[in-house]
Amino acid sequence: MATYNLNEVLKQREAQKAAWEAATTGKELALDDISRVKVLSPGRQVFKRFIRNRLAVFGSLLLITMFVFSFIGPLFYSYGQKQIFYKYDRQNVNYALAKENTTYNGYVLDEGLTLDRPVVNSMNSNIKKMQAAGKDEMLVLGDNGGYKIGKIGEAVYVLSAGKAEQVCSTGEGTVKVGSYSGVSKKITYAGETVEGLEEAAAANLKGKEGTFDFNGTTYSYTRGAAKSYDIFAELSGISYTGRTMDAGFESALAEAVAAGTDFSYNGESYLINKEGSLYNVYSVSDLKDARVFTNYTLDTMEVSGRVSDEFKAAALMAAYGDGEFTVDGQTYTVVPSEGALDIYDAAGESYAEFNPFSVRRYSGEDTMEYALKNAVAAKIEEMKLSGVKSGTMVYDLPQQNEDGSYSRDEEGNLIYNETEMKITQRDTGEYVINCDQINYVIDMYAAPSAKHILGTDGDGFDVMARIMYGGRVSLMVGFVVVFIEILLGVIMGGIAGYYGGWVDNLIMRMVDVFYCLPSMPIMIILGAMMDALRMDTYIRLMIMMAALGIMGWAGVARLVRGQILSLREQEFMVATEATGIKVGARIFRHLVPNVMPQLIVTATMGIGSVILTESTLSFLGLGVKHPLATWGTIINSVSSASAMAHYAFIWIPVGLLICVTVIAFNFVGDGLRDAYDPKAKR
Repeated sequence: MATYNLNEVLKQREAQKAAWEAATTGKELALDDISRVKVLSPGRQVFKRFIRNRLAVFGSLLLITMFVFSFIGPLFYSYGQKQIFYKYDRQNVNYALAKENTTYNGYVLDEGLTLDRPVVNSMNSNIKKMQAAGKDEMLVLGDNGGYKIGKIGEAVYVLSAGKAEQVCSTGEGTVKVGSYSGVSKKITYAGETVEGLEEAAAANLKGKEGTFDFNGTTYSYTRGAAKSYDIFAELSGISYTGRTMDAGFESALAEAVAAGTDFSYNGESYLINKEGSLYNVYSVSDLKDARVFTNYTLDTMEVSGRVSDEFKAAALMAAYGDGEFTVDGQTYTVVPSEGALDIYDAAGESYAEFNPFSVRRYSGEDTMEYALKNAVAAKIEEMKLSGVKSGTMVYDLPQQNEDGSYSRDEEGNLIYNETEMKITQRDTGEYVINCDQINYVIDMYAAPSAKHILGTDGDGFDVMARIMYGGRVSLMVGFVVVFIEILLGVIMGGIAGYYGGWVDNLIMRMVDVFYCLPSMPIMIILGAMMDALRMDTYIRLMIMMAALGIMGWAGVARLVRGQILSLREQEFMVATEATGIKVGARIFRHLVPNVMPQLIVTATMGIGSVILTESTLSFLGLGVKHPLATWGTIINSVSSASAMAHYAFIWIPVGLLICVTVIAFNFVGDGLRDAYDPKAKR
């Protein structure tokens, strides 16, 4: 039996190779020459098998196109994702709002007077009480004094502030006399001093409460802190707390109590404040005019005319006084007329008018001509007399150009056109005036054009720009989520597959738990929480990506664990253990790289699924929030059936891009799977 020396055989083979190379140098190789056989690396073999798959190549081209469209396209496109577009458009708009004033507004007469806020706030209700009772005056008790409301003219009232001093109490009830101190044996009287009451109190005050009689009056008491007592008198008749009044006062008081009104006596005003069955009487004196109230609205003859509150207050006071007032060095005359107050300047020209109607632009601006205000008020009076709630009038309004500016003649004067104005009464009593106007409005739902290739959406955003920027976010979400899934899956699966035993059992039970999590309900709850917290759009996006990644790693972990279980017993792993390589290096430098082909396929096919999930969440309003664009939020902008029917140019391109991108990722994933494992295809 022949024996061979391995070293000798290798030397012979090298010698034969060298002789052959020397003999064939410069000669053409035959078709069947073994030298024509070229051995490719595993990576190049995978690449060649991948490019032979036409669907995989087509999917790759589609993905390259999507990335160029989403990440490079916006650099060359003129518009941004949050840029709002406007246009000039003739529309029937709410031009003005008119109402008959019922609320009284106050103007300061004396800035040095501090008024009780509750008294000022209740002026409207108090004036209505006066009108219902047919009274021209009314006294009001405040926390810091007394007040008088006086009518000085039609719809004009003056609030005067002064002192309030309690004079007496009348009726049947209990009135506080004072407080008795058991230490000083003295009474601090709330009103009039009662001779001998201190000695009577010292002799009769016992226990927490009780009663005693003194000089024909029954007194009650309650014990307070530090041996003090509050003493009350059982009142029947009149009890004076200050000065004593005569019989004429008491007669006038009795009549006022019976009539339920305030009264005057000897030139002084008295206020009756009822508390239960008692009537407390206060004198109100030293009155000074503090504010003037009216429900009239002031209109100036010039559109640009503006007057101060000081002007309004002075005009209202002069209307029923001497008729003249001066403000800022200018003298004016005010003349009451039927339902109005006419104001003239020093030259006798009409300057302004107080009237019961408020006619303003619908925005609240006072920029309407005085003549137009009068015409609207006259038409409303006509409608009220006819008992109708709507009507029309024709008025000359400034002519508008296409850009909303006003047309002017050669001399610079405005050009006017007859315009029909419709007046409609609301249930609230207000009147809305409508007419056609050219307004600068948001260009909503504009059809595709040369300016906007895919039109605009309901917010005036360019749809093409939104789709480009939305592609960035949607693709970024897909890659980030899959990266998180792969990272967590590789770590957990690698540890479980390498160590086995109880570590493997623990991690696999965690995988089972994550498999059972209802991802969509969790995302709905998370979206509602972020809505309630009003989170920033970008923080919300990061939280959504993290949540999707954390809930999706279980499948990757199971795949990695299964592959490592089959690899860890092979010879190269025994060699790594024999050479003393650390456990982390064994797992992530020797085992995981052998699983990379499967991970690449899983990641490629999973990106499309993540993009669909993100689009669904954003469409439902649970993902990325407006105005940040994603493909899902763009479709959400036309979520109603009627909007989808009328504005198909918005959602159809986005829907096609989502479908094309997901299909392209699936094509690439299928191609990679077949390229890495060609036997599986057969």
